[in-house]
Amino acid sequence: MEMLQGASLLSRPADEFGNDSLVEEMWASKALEHAEVHFNLITSVHPSQLKLTPYDDQIYATFRQDFPDLQVGRLTDDILKSAVEKLKWRHFAEKFNKMDDYSYGTLMRADASKEFSPDNSIFVFRVQFLAIEIARNREGLNDEVYEKHKPARKIPEETQ
Repeated sequence: MEMLQGASLLSRPADEFGNDSLVEEMWASKALEHAEVHFNLITSVHPSQLKLTPYDDQIYATFRQDFPDLQVGRLTDDILKSAVEKLKWRHFAEKFNKMDDYSYGTLMRADASKEFSPDNSIFVFRVQFLAIEIARNREGLNDEVYEKHKPARKIPEETQ
């Protein structure tokens, strides 16, 4: 019940809250949960087979049109959040403003070859996360983490 109340609270306009620490904690918890679910996906199913949204093709095509040279394997706040990049990302995001939750905050791995950790996380908005993770999946950059953590194949027991 508390979680449902939290979810409805998070859907309220941000200007109603100021700097409410409870809201910040709920956002952080939701972002961490999303990060864990995504990591479980990319380590359970080969990333090239994943479809994160019904709009993956459009997101990827628009992303690579708007950011043709962005190397998505290893990212930093400096790369993603400079004044110039913030403006480019804002224009990119507005192209997807009809998507649910397109501007919600989420955590993304900075280095695609590593697990989530406090040192390997960047806070980004949802459509930015989707664009980068779809690119990582399609360009083979999530393959390394998949290979490290994929489920072990079950070997049928031999009959004696």
